[in-house]
Amino acid sequence: MQPSLQSPGARAPIYKLYGEDQWPTPDMVHCESIAARSRLHDWQIRLHRHHGLMQWLYLRAGQARAALDGRFHDLPAGCIVAVPQMCAHGFQFAPDAQGYVVTLGYPLIKRLEQSLRGVVHLPGQPRVLRVEAADLAALDAAFSWLHTDYQAKREHRDGLIEAMLTSILVWLSRRLSEEAGSTATQPMDRARRHFAAFGDLIEANYLKPWSVAQYAAHIGVTPAHLNVLCRDIVGQSALMLIHQRRLLEAKRMLVYTSMTVSNVADALGFSDPAYFTRFFSRMAGMSPRAFRQQAASLIES
Repeated sequence: MQPSLQSPGARAPIYKLYGEDQWPTPDMVHCESIAARSRLHDWQIRLHRHHGLMQWLYLRAGQARAALDGRFHDLPAGCIVAVPQMCAHGFQFAPDAQGYVVTLGYPLIKRLEQSLRGVVHLPGQPRVLRVEAADLAALDAAFSWLHTDYQAKREHRDGLIEAMLTSILVWLSRRLSEEAGSTATQPMDRARRHFAAFGDLIEANYLKPWSVAQYAAHIGVTPAHLNVLCRDIVGQSALMLIHQRRLLEAKRMLVYTSMTVSNVADALGFSDPAYFTRFFSRMAGMSPRAFRQQAASLIES
């Protein structure tokens, strides 16, 4: 197969935090078959990047080719591609390709890591991992169950989804740990290390009224430098990234809890519910109540 992917060195567009343009509700996981999106685009996914998202692509059958941060990879059936945030990636699939694409928000990944109560190895660089024969049936079942329950609305759906994600995460961590001594990986440059540290700090402190200066001080850079590297890497200011994480949590509270708008404002550290409503309306393009109503109608349909 000779796919015509874009040059992986080209400037790739960055999709918004947690895929908000694509997902009807602020879930932090999305699962679809390879065919679901690829067959709509002549089996080619053009080069792009994600901020705040990791993707796992499981190719269970057929052929594919991937462009990952400047390198092309011919993918064999029975492999998993782990794509960390900000990796420029694109895929060309043969029409017989079968498998799944799972997209996870880093807040969900960190919650799964905490539940394991141990060191979890996840790639900072894109990786292509071959699934050994002994593991193939178990991983195939995990991805299949994950996809089935993600698409359905069955009892204990969330519990099963997180169980399957955890099992896949454990497999990835074990494989990456085994390969750590034999596979050299390119270290992140200083700017990306600082950006990754900023993301971790946002995740740990988004409920606190921290300023950009406080985040920068914890990283060991100036606020101006933090803004420059954020704009260089994702094209947005440091403050906007903080606001996006707070907005995501507000959306989740509005969709998945019965908290009042005032309660949500208080939980997110807004002293004035009216200020929270203005913040939410400016960021989301609608009021908190309108968003809650729209999300409820999408979930029930």
